[in-house]
Amino acid sequence: MTDFALLDLARDIDARCRLHGRFTLRSGATSTEYFDKYLFEADPRLLRRVAEQMAGLVPAGTDLLGGLELGGVPLATVLSQITGLPTLFVRKQAKTYGTGRLAEGGEFAGATVTLIEDVITTGGAVRAAASALRDGGGLVTTVVCAIDRSPAAEHPLAADDVAVRAVLTKDLLDRSR
Repeated sequence: MTDFALLDLARDIDARCRLHGRFTLRSGATSTEYFDKYLFEADPRLLRRVAEQMAGLVPAGTDLLGGLELGGVPLATVLSQITGLPTLFVRKQAKTYGTGRLAEGGEFAGATVTLIEDVITTGGAVRAAASALRDGGGLVTTVVCAIDRSPAAEHPLAADDVAVRAVLTKDLLDRSR
């Protein structure tokens, strides 16, 4: 994708998702600005545009796309349609009933799983999913995300041997305004 087209995508996502008002953040702090990532995932055209860009970031040799609950699931579903790769739906924790599975959609032991996430900030959800899938025999080395909001210096997932491939960054979203 050209720099102009990527900036255009960033501008469209920012316009759709950056809200202004009074918001309480997860930390308990208040803010006059909030980025609602679900708004681009609920928009079929934006979701498709992001997934098309993600397709080029999926590493060769990927057997399964692992969509992380909740935001990674719609992205992984559309990305599966584009790439033809099967999808796992990875829970934050294994079910306590029925099959008791951590990941729905098939077996992942011995498979190379590329994680799919919407937004990464600290990497906590990716770290937990990578660890759980590895414990179950999955090979996890990469996460493809729509937006990487982590600090520009060393990525928080580097210590977990998870490479991050992002369509957009917080910096690009901020510059697109």
